[in-house]
Amino acid sequence: MTTKHRPTEIHLHQKSRVLELVYDNGVRHKLPCEFLRVYSPSAEVTGHGPGQEVLQLGKEDVNINAIEPVGNYAVKLVFSDGHDTGIFDWNYLYRMGEDQDALWQKYLKRLADAGHQRKVN
Repeated sequence: MTTKHRPTEIHLHQKSRVLELVYDNGVRHKLPCEFLRVYSPSAEVTGHGPGQEVLQLGKEDVNINAIEPVGNYAVKLVFSDGHDTGIFDWNYLYRMGEDQDALWQKYLKRLADAGHQRKVN
């Protein structure tokens, strides 16, 4: 896999629960920890195939406890709820930043369809 955009800076803002990435092309993404957690690329979240996604509930207060490098192509995020099996490669993180608004709206719709009310902080 070819990495199109590699972050040159990664900052975790634990108080605001936001992971900030600055890329080699000057783009900056600020990704909330909850957003990253509910879109973790792990099998626990995505399932083992299309249509097997598992809706993540109650992740409003989740934070990131650790960021561990995986080679030179990704990071493993260790979340405060114990989830640590997702490997976030640079391309995936970049796409998440670019598509953040649409992905977030899709998640909110899935929650509403499931009858779940997000806790507002």
